[in-house]
Amino acid sequence: MLVKNNAENPNSLPSHLSSNYSYWTAAPISDFSSTMPEQTTAIDYVMEAASGPHFSGLHLDTQFLLSSRSPSSSLLADSIKQPFVIGVSGGTASGKTTVCDMIIQQLHDHRVVLVNQDSFYRGLSAEESERVHEYNFDHPDAFDTEQMLECINKLKQGNSVHLPIYDFKNHRRCSESFRQVNASDVIILEGILVFHDPRVRYLMNMKIFVDTDADVRLARRIRRDTVERGRDVNSVLEQYAKFVKPAFDDFVLPSKKYADVIIPRGGDNHVAIDLIVQHIRTKLGQHDLCKIYPNIYVIQSTFQIRGMHTLIRDKDISKHDFVFYSDRLIRLVVEHGLGHLPFTEMQVVTPTGSVYSGVDFCKKLCGVSIVRSGESMENALRACCKGIKIGKILIHRDGDNGKQLIYEKLPKDISERRVLLLDPVLATGNSANQAIELLIQKGVPESYIIFLNLISAPEGIHCVSKRFPSVKIVTSEIDVALNEEYRVIPGLGEFGDRYFGTDD
Repeated sequence: MLVKNNAENPNSLPSHLSSNYSYWTAAPISDFSSTMPEQTTAIDYVMEAASGPHFSGLHLDTQFLLSSRSPSSSLLADSIKQPFVIGVSGGTASGKTTVCDMIIQQLHDHRVVLVNQDSFYRGLSAEESERVHEYNFDHPDAFDTEQMLECINKLKQGNSVHLPIYDFKNHRRCSESFRQVNASDVIILEGILVFHDPRVRYLMNMKIFVDTDADVRLARRIRRDTVERGRDVNSVLEQYAKFVKPAFDDFVLPSKKYADVIIPRGGDNHVAIDLIVQHIRTKLGQHDLCKIYPNIYVIQSTFQIRGMHTLIRDKDISKHDFVFYSDRLIRLVVEHGLGHLPFTEMQVVTPTGSVYSGVDFCKKLCGVSIVRSGESMENALRACCKGIKIGKILIHRDGDNGKQLIYEKLPKDISERRVLLLDPVLATGNSANQAIELLIQKGVPESYIIFLNLISAPEGIHCVSKRFPSVKIVTSEIDVALNEEYRVIPGLGEFGDRYFGTDD
């Protein structure tokens, strides 16, 4: 596998466009990693911040978050909803659509939309239709690039769009029909010339070029145009020789240098597509703060998790449903947190008489809940860890300070145990810091503490991670920011009151 530098000026593009890759092959992973430039977390952060707010899972410029206290900032809302945009280019009948379909199939747990450049063909006039055999459909001027840019920008802003439908037999757009495309996590823009216009390239987070042998592409085009578009073989060959091949040499092939990833053999290259999907999943699931603080762990988002978050954040949900879905989410967070505990290898004999090599759970473990919201997480912890000891810490919360310790009851041997600290909402981080400080005073090593919560505000993550960088924080979602009243936005309100039914 080869890795190449960006053909464009890297200083003119966002940082998420500056890392470019070339041929994906079945090279060992070690070979792949050895080609990647080493960069420090600080450098990554500076590059990300320099590009402004952009989406990659839930990306947001952290400095912007820290300076914002608006409870309803449309800029904040827009900047975290921008999807991951993939451009897929290549010669005619190179297998672009097949590659796109395989990516969509593997990203089944995300919302993915496919936008075809062919939808933006300009309709032919009556005069052009009479001389259609002389019209070059493979030239950049054949497409309405301005409308395509408008549609992609609307999708990036979270809006639905109506895509035109092009009739390839009559060479006109269907005036009374269109295809509605809704906001998605991933936008795939596919077409022979999607890399030609720099404005379109600039919108892309990843650019893929499907590289297929010319003879194979010609055979595929003949089959497609005769079967699907009602043309005869002679007209297909004439068009290919007169327009398609020259346009490929003049416009499509030169745009190959802008690709981040070049896939030989198209849809037959399963290794390349698997690696691309892994990269996309990483980008979708990674928050900017996870790049800054390696101690932050956000459980992988799925439609199930997002659906449960939608329910518990709804102000009109019943108490019974709020508790039910909160418990489900808490159980997932607890299980994920337990996965960060140390283990020892052990072997057991199965009922078949075979030996199974596995691991043994960490024995010295306890939970500590920050009263009172943290008590809502105790049942899930007990369900996962039979007979676990659970201590309690009560801290007075007064605005943004919340540093007054009221009550603490902890296991006497807590200094010998790993501690799961429980609080469903990490807001300012001050209460968490007070609790962590108490645990350390009791002899618990900082690295032995795992802080579990349902949602976290960036300010709270900064507060805790800067002071206690060895404490692991496990959460199910990172929200946008705190408002002027130090409430998490969009948040879910007073969790303890809603969970225990004291919000009336």
